[in-house]
Amino acid sequence: MEQALEEAQKAYDMGEVPIGAVIVKDGIIIARGHNLRETYKDPTLHAEMVAIREAAEKLGGWRLSGCELYVTLEPCPMCAGAIIQSRIERVIFGAMDPKGGCAGSLYNLLADSRFNHRAEVVSGVMEEECRRIIQIFFKAKR
Repeated sequence: MEQALEEAQKAYDMGEVPIGAVIVKDGIIIARGHNLRETYKDPTLHAEMVAIREAAEKLGGWRLSGCELYVTLEPCPMCAGAIIQSRIERVIFGAMDPKGGCAGSLYNLLADSRFNHRAEVVSGVMEEECRRIIQIFFKAKR
């Protein structure tokens, strides 16, 4: 999660909402991502999506079986869908997102048995640090 927080700091420094993600396979970070929506004017460039694309490219395929995603904020519906589609096995996140989270807050898309894949979810890892960077960012914007 410390590495995901480093990615969040990169987003913060760029004026992006500070969310960061890393994907790990066999104990090694294979992909990193941070929000780039404002930079590229692309609503799909959430930290998780950037990291998922990088991991797929590195592994040479869209199936990310055996991978874990660490992300500083609970995934939104789009990212949760991409996690399911990419077959990520485990999602570890820091802060809950009560307004948009789909890994436990509003809904747990990742645990819905109607889908062909489910991901294990671990929440609250370094929660305070993950929440703090977002709070500082939005406080400075207001």
